[in-house]
Amino acid sequence: MRRKQTRPKKEAALKVIPIGGLNEIGKNLTLLEYKDEILIIDCGMSFPDDEMYGIDIVIPDFTYLINNQDKIVGMVLTHGHEDHIGAVPYLLKYINVPVYGTRLTLGLVENKLKEHNIQGDLRTIYAGDKIQLGCFNVEAIRTTHSVADAICLAIDTPAGLVFHSGDFKIDYTPLDGEPIDFAKLASLGKKGVTLMLCDSTNAVRPGFTASEQVVGQTIETIFRKCKTRIIIATFSSNVHRVQKIIESAIKVGRKVAVSGRSMENVVALAIELGYLDIPAGTLVDLKMTRNIPDDKLVIITTGSQGEPMSALTRIASGEHRAVKLKPGDTVILSSSPIPGNEKTVSNVVNKLFEKGAEVIYSDIADIHVSGHACQEELKLMHSLLKPKYFMPVHGEYRHLIQHARLAENLGMDPENIFVLDNGDTLNITRNSAVKEETKVPADAILVDGLGIGDVGNIVLRDRKLLSESGLIIVVAAIDRESREVVSGPDIISRGFVYVRENEGLIEEARQVAMAAMEKCHDKNIRDWNSMKSQVRDSLSSYIYETTKRTPIILPIFLEV
Repeated sequence: MRRKQTRPKKEAALKVIPIGGLNEIGKNLTLLEYKDEILIIDCGMSFPDDEMYGIDIVIPDFTYLINNQDKIVGMVLTHGHEDHIGAVPYLLKYINVPVYGTRLTLGLVENKLKEHNIQGDLRTIYAGDKIQLGCFNVEAIRTTHSVADAICLAIDTPAGLVFHSGDFKIDYTPLDGEPIDFAKLASLGKKGVTLMLCDSTNAVRPGFTASEQVVGQTIETIFRKCKTRIIIATFSSNVHRVQKIIESAIKVGRKVAVSGRSMENVVALAIELGYLDIPAGTLVDLKMTRNIPDDKLVIITTGSQGEPMSALTRIASGEHRAVKLKPGDTVILSSSPIPGNEKTVSNVVNKLFEKGAEVIYSDIADIHVSGHACQEELKLMHSLLKPKYFMPVHGEYRHLIQHARLAENLGMDPENIFVLDNGDTLNITRNSAVKEETKVPADAILVDGLGIGDVGNIVLRDRKLLSESGLIIVVAAIDRESREVVSGPDIISRGFVYVRENEGLIEEARQVAMAAMEKCHDKNIRDWNSMKSQVRDSLSSYIYETTKRTPIILPIFLEV
C-alpha cells in the first residue's frame, strides 16, 4: 500500500512592524509579532514641526495595538529619552501592559505616569538580565548613550535571534566607567544574528563620535577661566553631563542651583536612585541664590533647544521669576540644535547677547557631543554582530539609505537589507526575509491639549490658512418664509486687515455679499448650504482680485 505523502509545514514567520521611528527622528515604536504574541520595543513621541500649528506633541498610531491587545506580552524600553518613552502614558490609557526597563528609565516613566494620573505595571531589569515574554527571550545588554542606564536588546525568537541596538554610541571612556559590553556583542555574532535593527541617526557622519570626557574637560576649562555667574543649559536626561557640571563647579568652589521643572524632577530622581553624587551643601535652592556672589554660582537649566516655555528662554526674555540676566553673565548651551530647532536656538542666543551675556555654544566650543554612533562605530557594530538580515532604524530617509549603503559596502548582500517605512511589515524566518505588500495603520497622531487625534489634516489646513490670511465672517438675518435679507450682511474680520484703516474694502465686501444673497433670492434658492456657498465663492473671488489673499470665509445666517 502506497503511503500518502505529506507536505512539510510552512515555517511561521516573525513579523517586524515599525509603527514609528522610520523616515523621522522621534516617536520610536517597533513591534515583534510571532503567531499570537506581540512584543513592543519602545514607545516614544516627537515634537511638532512648523506646519503643525498649536500641536503640543506627536505620538504613534496605536490602532494596531488596540485591535490586537490580547496578543501583547509586554513592552521593553531601551532608554529614557522622550522619543522612546514619551508616548507610554498615552498607550497605557488604552491598554494595560507590563513595562520593562532599567531603573532610571522607569523612574522617568513613573514621573510621566504621575502627571497623567495613571498607574503602570513597571518592572525593573538590569543590564545582563534575561526575561521571558511569551515566545520572546529578551536579554538586556549594557550600551553607552547620552542618558544613563541605556540598553540594547538581544531577542531570541522562534524565527532566530533579533538584535535591537537602541540608541547608542561607542564610548570607550564613559563618565560612569561602564563601557558597552563588546564581549556579549561578539558572542552574539558567533551565535548568529538573524536580523539586526540599528540606530541610523549619525549614519551620514564619517569617523567616530567623541567621548563625553571631551565635554567634561571643556566645561572644566571654561569654569576655571570664568569670573562671572555661569548659567549652563543641557538636556535634563543627560545625568552624566549634569554630574560633570556639578563636579566642575565643586573644583572651582561654586554652589549649584537647578532651574526648570524637568531638570528639577530628573535631578531629584537621579539623586534618589544614586545616579548623581552631590556632596552636602553643594546644591542650593534657586530662590536663595541672590545671597551668593556671582563668581561662586552655577545655574543648571533646561532650554538648550530654545523651547518657548523653557527656563532658558524665559531667562533670555527677562520673564524668569528667580533668575534675572546681568551683563557679563556666562551662558553655556551644552547641546547641539536638533534638526528643525536651529531657528529657535538662534533666537535665544541672540536675545542672550542683546542682554549683555557672554554666550558659549556648539559653534565656538566643544561643549556637546552626540549620543549616536558615527560611521566607524556603525561599521564596528556590523562587524561584531554579522547579521544575516539588516534593517536600519531611527532616522530620516537619508540616514536610513546611508546606513544601508554602509552595510552594503561592508559586503552585505543588498537583497538582505530592508529600508522600510512606518506601517510596513517584514516577515522573517531563519532562511528568508520578505516585505509584505500590506501596511498597518501608522499615522502621526497629534496631541493638542487634552485632545488626542482629534486634529487632522483638514483642521491643520484651516489653521495654516488662518495664520496666513486670516478670517472673514459674514453675518446676516434672513426671513424664514420669503428668504429675504432682514438684517446685514455684516462683515467681521480677524487677522485679515485692520478694519478701521480699510473701511472702504470692508464696505465693498459687504456689497458683494449682499449681491450674492439677492441673486440667491431671485433664483429662489432656499437651501442654506447653497446660499452660503454662493456668498463664499463671490466674496472669495472679490477678495483675491482686490488683495491677492485667500482668507477663510465663514457665512453665518440667522433665520427669523
